[in-house]
Amino acid sequence: MSRLLACDWGSTNLRAWVLDAGGAILAHRSFPLGVQKLEPGEAARRFADEVRPALEAQDLPALLCGAVGSNIGWITVPYVDCPADLTQVADGLVQADDKVWIAPGLRCDGLDGACDVLRGEETLALGWLAADPARAKGRWLICQPGTHGKWLVAEDGRITRFLSAFTGELYAVLSAHSILRSSGQGRDLAVFDEGLTAAGDGDALLNRLYTARARVAGRGADQESTADYLSGLLIGAEVAATPALLGLADAPVQLVGDAGLCERYERALVRRGVTVHRHEGEPAVRAGLLALAKMRGLL
Repeated sequence: MSRLLACDWGSTNLRAWVLDAGGAILAHRSFPLGVQKLEPGEAARRFADEVRPALEAQDLPALLCGAVGSNIGWITVPYVDCPADLTQVADGLVQADDKVWIAPGLRCDGLDGACDVLRGEETLALGWLAADPARAKGRWLICQPGTHGKWLVAEDGRITRFLSAFTGELYAVLSAHSILRSSGQGRDLAVFDEGLTAAGDGDALLNRLYTARARVAGRGADQESTADYLSGLLIGAEVAATPALLGLADAPVQLVGDAGLCERYERALVRRGVTVHRHEGEPAVRAGLLALAKMRGLL
């Protein structure tokens, strides 16, 4: 039976699946092996010594996507320029080792002609598009919340452009290493909504961020509530500004990713009157890896 070891290997975590040719999951494991935690040259050894044996996949072809193909990963895989579809991404696969291939990321012109890049999100977005033939036509605005939020525009099956947002990483840094630090994000949606209000239209973010400090120092708010407030402020600013920067301020948004994070983004978008559809991220990235593998004859 044809099988594939499919891996989404990001900066903080590695998710791996053994898939059959129809996409059924035969085995699944997660590993705390984000590439940010690895020394140069360590990825190849740990993949062979830990990941493959854990899934009994020593002899299977492996296809990896994500930060593992970046300049801090296993090897640097050149970016594919937008617009790009499954065929062009498949053509950009690079063999990193015996029976190991890594997918490329995408590159496009971002704000004011500056470069924007992503890795891994292209596989998820293309997998989401491939999962339903109806998605091969028309224009779609896909949001993938995360450490670095990605907003991708797909037109007739091709990713034509995208914008990245530093939201998740900025939240993590401010929560742990600034005057806004707190013990962690809770589940107080009322405070989260306060942050959404404070975000306004996403402009003047540096000034708006200071309200997270002022509400504690000047109005006696609980310091531990800062996490939810900050989450709302940053997510609110992202969802207010990014679609508008893409010229799609009123377009429906396809949220694809972690359920908990997508829930917060949906709350922020609905508050602005935007139509939202939520989708699970893992099935989409598996579909993308499977489609790329078949296109390159890996299974």
